[in-house]
Amino acid sequence: MAFDESNVWRQGDLSEKYYQDLLDDATIKPARDAQRKKVVKSEEMPWEMSRQGLLKHLLNEQMNTRMETVDAYMQIIPPNSKSGKHRHLAEECLYVLEGKGYDLHQDCDVKIVDQYEFVPQDEVKKFEWEAGDLIYIPPNTIHQHFNANPDKPVRMISAINRIYKNSGLNDLEQIEDAPEYDPSVKLTAEKVKEYIEAAKKESVNK
Repeated sequence: MAFDESNVWRQGDLSEKYYQDLLDDATIKPARDAQRKKVVKSEEMPWEMSRQGLLKHLLNEQMNTRMETVDAYMQIIPPNSKSGKHRHLAEECLYVLEGKGYDLHQDCDVKIVDQYEFVPQDEVKKFEWEAGDLIYIPPNTIHQHFNANPDKPVRMISAINRIYKNSGLNDLEQIEDAPEYDPSVKLTAEKVKEYIEAAKKESVNK
């Protein structure tokens, strides 16, 4: 009954200032943003030896930039190599800067029982691309990038929206690691060059 609620709402002694915190944050945000980067120099973009491959982060939530909504990284794939294979809820686009190759995409169906799970469809689709092309990755599509050139690396820029992660939907699943992945290696520009040269030599010796 409605009158029963009147005996409950007055309970509790906790007191907070959550609304005031929002006002305070709105007040200091302009000054805080003025200290955040609008231009990120190349030497300020961190390298990462990741399970997805050799990455150089251009924009990331953990970097001190003005960007609020998008993460972006450059991925380098050595000759005749490939990226890792993964799936994520957020859609993604990749611009191919250098090289040529192809993608393998596998769409997933959503199965909801006690919790939701993604069931890969049987069909795996192949999409060829080259420098100047844009690759679109739909939500929940298992995908992997392949460098089809035995002599030259692939470089591509990935952009993905943070909205899913910030909404509590950071559904990222790594299915296969990139061939170069080694968690004991600290990735640098020189190390990337070594991977590329080693891949070229391996192609020649085959």
